[in-house]
Amino acid sequence: QVQLVESGGGSVQAGGSLTLSCTASRNSKNKCMGWFRQAPGKEREGVAALNGLGGSTYYAASVKGRFTISQDNTENTLYLQMNSLEPEDTAMYYCAAKQGSWLCGSTWSRSFEYTYWGQGTQVTVSS
Repeated sequence: QVQLVESGGGSVQAGGSLTLSCTASRNSKNKCMGWFRQAPGKEREGVAALNGLGGSTYYAASVKGRFTISQDNTENTLYLQMNSLEPEDTAMYYCAAKQGSWLCGSTWSRSFEYTYWGQGTQVTVSS
């Protein structure tokens, strides 16, 4: 069992930056980890993911070049650095981890493939 706790959300103006953190209760560096978001009335969508053991990263086209996913293995913490934020980025952001797999792969954005989820942290971007 892995418990995930997100933090770092808040309200910013368009063009601003935020860094989200996700702390895992257990060593998660050998798991595929991802960030998802869900805006009111919309489906949950994959934002970014990171292969276990410091491997490849994956990004949604809408955030590529603006967001960076990374992991601090010594602290069991996953990060999402978000720059040049846009009002369209407003959503609840969730951290997630796959069970038994270090590889995110081409299906990294499928939320049903992730076993563990945090409670979410709200990001609001105003124009």
